[in-house]
Amino acid sequence: MHNQSPEMKDCIEACLDCYQACLGTASGHCLETGGKHTEPQHFRLMLACAEICRTAAHFMLLGSAHHKHVCRECAEICDECATDCERIGDMQDCVEACRRCAES
Repeated sequence: MHNQSPEMKDCIEACLDCYQACLGTASGHCLETGGKHTEPQHFRLMLACAEICRTAAHFMLLGSAHHKHVCRECAEICDECATDCERIGDMQDCVEACRRCAES
């Protein structure tokens, strides 16, 4: 296995935390709350965010040179997801996980 910098290890952890927060919030909180929490555009964004975070972590763990492109897209989607979750409200854990991931 290749050596990962402390920054990359932190980024992998932030991605996996965000994956867990988005998927958990979407499948638990949003589905049960309903209303604006399950609007198709918002719900799809949360699921897309979870998946790109999982994929970015996977690419970094593989040591793929393509992780830079995937991580750039991941940061963009995380920013969008954080903004949308903040707009709807009552999803602060998700907002914070998305922001941490985007910044890392």
